[in-house]
Amino acid sequence: MNDEEFFLKEKLIPSLKKIDPDTKGKWGVMSPQQMVEHLGDSLANAYGRLILPYVTPPEKKEAFHQFLMSDIPFRENTKNPIMPVTPMAPKFSNLSEAIEKLEKRIRLFFETFEKDPSLVTINPVFGPLNFEQNIHLLYKHTKHHLKQFGIEN
Repeated sequence: MNDEEFFLKEKLIPSLKKIDPDTKGKWGVMSPQQMVEHLGDSLANAYGRLILPYVTPPEKKEAFHQFLMSDIPFRENTKNPIMPVTPMAPKFSNLSEAIEKLEKRIRLFFETFEKDPSLVTINPVFGPLNFEQNIHLLYKHTKHHLKQFGIEN
């Protein structure tokens, strides 16, 4: 298990539990609960449960893939082309429930790829991704949002 996998399996949930539900992000408009639910959707997409359209123009595909696989973090206020400007209303009753659902999706992600190591899923921005590429993206994405809410570990 590499450091990114370890982080997703062992450190992400305890880090999210440190966030007060009323914390304002350093950037963006999502609440902590909306951010956690957004991470859950990202995980569901990564293991093939949530199918989203691929929206990146062909001429940007290679540059986006190079960025994805680099250690360059997402910039503050990076716009996601498939997300509305106004965040969606929370799906769950509170932040704790959203974290519990995210924890289940983390388990499902790893179980899905254990059952089918050759699985490739389609990310709406970065296109077809295998297990290692999904791990790197999920790690980069979660670190970005932890930083947004003042959790840097």
